[in-house]
Amino acid sequence: MGTPVVTGALLQCSFGVAPSTLNVIPAARVMAEKKPMASIMDNIAIANIPPFGVCSSLANPITAAQTAAALGVLTPGTCVPVIPAPWVPGSTSVMVGKKPALTDSSTCMCAYGGAISIKISGAFQETLG
Repeated sequence: MGTPVVTGALLQCSFGVAPSTLNVIPAARVMAEKKPMASIMDNIAIANIPPFGVCSSLANPITAAQTAAALGVLTPGTCVPVIPAPWVPGSTSVMVGKKPALTDSSTCMCAYGGAISIKISGAFQETLG
């Protein structure tokens, strides 16, 4: 069970400094509260998951280079999410275009080590069974 996630949901990365907003391309034509619903495959960097301001992970090459140039003082670099896998877990009972629906308890990982979570689902009245 959980709340469906729709376009406009508020996201946060554990290494990012600013929240971001989920963009759902309405190809599946499944709506909740008149907004396109997300599936676990809405994990494409930039298209679905915009940057989170700057990134403080030393696994990010930009942050690593800027930190080295600052003689070891952590200097966050530009955030460009790299998402190698879908969101997990998805809904066990609701499908969006033959893919499990994204719920507010789903997370995904950035290749630079950040955990991306859903802070506000964007849907306020509906719940998934």
